[in-house]
Amino acid sequence: MIEFKPQSNRGIILESLGLSLKRLNPVYLAKNPVMFVVFIGGSLTTLILIRDYFSSSLSQEPLWFTGSIAFWLWFTVLFSNAAEAIAEGKGKAHAFSLKALAQTTIARRVHDNGEEEFVPAIQLRRDDKIKILATEFIPADGEIIEGIASIDESAITGESAPVIRESESDMSSVIAGTRVLSNSLLIRITSNPGESFLDQMIHLVLAAKRQKTPNEIALQIFLIGLTLIFLIVCSTLIPFALYAKSNISLTIIVSLLVCLIPTTIGGLVSAIGISGIERALRKNILAMSGKAVETAGDIDVLLLDKTGTITLGNRMPVELIPGENVDVKDLAKALQLSSYADHTPEGRSILEFVVKKYGNFITEREIEKLTFIPFSAETRMSGCDIEGYSIRKGASSAIQKFAERKGLFIPPECTQIAEQIGRKGGTPLAVADSTRVLGIVYLKDIVKPGIRDRFQRLKAMGVHTIMITGDNFFTAQTIAEEAGVDTFLAEATPEHKLDRIRQEQAKGFLVAMTGDGTNDAPALAQADLGIAMASGTPAAKEAANMVDLDSNPTKILEIIEIGKQLLMTRGCLTTFSIASDVAKYFAIIPALFILSIPELDALNIMGLGSPYSAVLSAVIFNALIIVALIPLALKGVKYRPMGAKNLLARSLLIYGVGGILVPFGGIKIIDTILVYIGLV
Repeated sequence: MIEFKPQSNRGIILESLGLSLKRLNPVYLAKNPVMFVVFIGGSLTTLILIRDYFSSSLSQEPLWFTGSIAFWLWFTVLFSNAAEAIAEGKGKAHAFSLKALAQTTIARRVHDNGEEEFVPAIQLRRDDKIKILATEFIPADGEIIEGIASIDESAITGESAPVIRESESDMSSVIAGTRVLSNSLLIRITSNPGESFLDQMIHLVLAAKRQKTPNEIALQIFLIGLTLIFLIVCSTLIPFALYAKSNISLTIIVSLLVCLIPTTIGGLVSAIGISGIERALRKNILAMSGKAVETAGDIDVLLLDKTGTITLGNRMPVELIPGENVDVKDLAKALQLSSYADHTPEGRSILEFVVKKYGNFITEREIEKLTFIPFSAETRMSGCDIEGYSIRKGASSAIQKFAERKGLFIPPECTQIAEQIGRKGGTPLAVADSTRVLGIVYLKDIVKPGIRDRFQRLKAMGVHTIMITGDNFFTAQTIAEEAGVDTFLAEATPEHKLDRIRQEQAKGFLVAMTGDGTNDAPALAQADLGIAMASGTPAAKEAANMVDLDSNPTKILEIIEIGKQLLMTRGCLTTFSIASDVAKYFAIIPALFILSIPELDALNIMGLGSPYSAVLSAVIFNALIIVALIPLALKGVKYRPMGAKNLLARSLLIYGVGGILVPFGGIKIIDTILVYIGLV
């Protein structure tokens, strides 16, 4: 693997400034009507400056004033472009670091006759079979069809701990750019060159000049409307100035127009959208579109699978309950022997539990003498035999049949304990040998640590959570109460999931769904926001509009927060932009007409020095505030889980009131500096 050194923030900024100059193009700027008006204003004032320089008799303002206005208008356009370019640059730096993972390697392609052929990875096609040995990188997305291995996915997911991937399981999917640490795998390629998830992530960021989302389109229409209104207002000032015998030039009219239209949000709206997608990528979430990120912020209902999402996914032993006159260590030893050949996740967890809590009862010499019976779905048991002596572990009903065949007495307390465990939502396994029933193992699907707090945060956001499981009602109820979800759907089939999503959507709610299996694909496609796991099946990933490369279903909380943060950032900066126009209005209008209409001095509440200083101060502030807000647009407004009413009140207080007060103070400070240095 070729080492890749990410581009520094300084390099990103310098490159973005160069790109900003290239984008001083009317065709490009026309995509942003607000900035296009500023571009026209900068062009007009530049032409006026050139005219006045060569024909001073026509000059209505000092050259320094016209030149300053032209400079700051171009500065406004330049840094509006810079905000978008920096957002794109940060995303592209992330994309290029990912691209370094997809270096050309030599793959070992396996033909149907078993022969192996070494080919460049770029020649691999969908349905090709390749063999990957330990320490080798996986060259393309695929499905494991043979083998089990430990895989390092840190380059993709950022998670340092290796993960286990194996064939014929929900963890059979592998991603290009990851590395096999142990054993070997036979993989079927599931993507053609340029179609892997790594390629999609790179393409998504490099195509940051993406289509506008519905919310952005609505905001743009609103901004165009405001721009037209102020264009009409400023146009009417010309006949009013003539009537009032006030000497107002085209330069001042242009300055007033630029200050009154919502240039702040107009200059930052693209950067906000692009940085939202980039923040999702930094969380290793592949969003298929900007709309998916925005939808996450509006989600009302969330459907989650129980297994692997709310619970750890594997039923784990929590208690050994020995029968009458049975020592718990005898039960533990029999359990270890009978589980030795049980390669299911439950069997592995039982072995770990016994060794950790009671010690190891099996020596290498004993292993040679024992005949182990693997777990079978038909018998629902596993065990071992030695010289006519048998031990079995399995479902209570299966052990009951085993005991009946051996003519053993089944203690009624064991049956009662098994029923009690079932009512609690657990799974009872019984253990017996050739002479007696030894006891019960209590297995439980363990709720993930901290999951209850996460659901409380979702509830604080106003998101209604529904747990979906194929388990029976009692098991589902127990897990739901322990996890803290709002409601649950037990014994669910793919059809039930689909119907529930449609029911919630019929009520007017936006629904999100997480899943990783092929049976989740219809529901993921139906949901307003479908989130698939990278470790899931290709069908699930194709049906979803987001893929979590960490395969961590509980990350839905971060996904929703990123969406809400994007919407809040856009809303807060829009509020600030419109509110600041009020302050700029009171800064410029009174100063313009104060000489011809002295009564307007009462409105000059800021006490600005002169008409020139008022106009120039407002234009300078208008430009500098965009630069000051670029970090906030890229980072996003901090989101706190609270009701919509409280969020609105908080935003109006901070960005509405602040949008009025900050310009008053900023323009006054700039005006004072201009007067102090004797420029006006």
